[in-house]
Amino acid sequence: MIRTRGLIWVTASCVALVGTALAHHGWSGYSSEIQTLSGVIEQTNYGNPHGSIHLKTSDKTWEVVLAPPARMTTRGLTADMLKVGTSATVEGYQSTSDVKEMRAERISIAGKTVELR
Repeated sequence: MIRTRGLIWVTASCVALVGTALAHHGWSGYSSEIQTLSGVIEQTNYGNPHGSIHLKTSDKTWEVVLAPPARMTTRGLTADMLKVGTSATVEGYQSTSDVKEMRAERISIAGKTVELR
């Protein structure tokens, strides 16, 4: 009985870890050419595994993948700085599979630039 419970626990733990690993994407799906986007934040997520914003530029709205919240906080980018309606400039790499997605290297808001990687 105890062995069965242990086996069930180990199996469930392995399944959870595999699911987490598959859900986390690598950075190989992004261009190697850096781009700069400027616009207004329309939506924000300061959550794990990575924060994100929707940045409205002159031609489209981009989903910009930021750093994990702990790194953003440590480097001085607070959730309060990413409010909807705030102007921002982002430098990063466009997704090779989604023309509206970018992985951010740095973000500038109100004259402050924060390195995200």
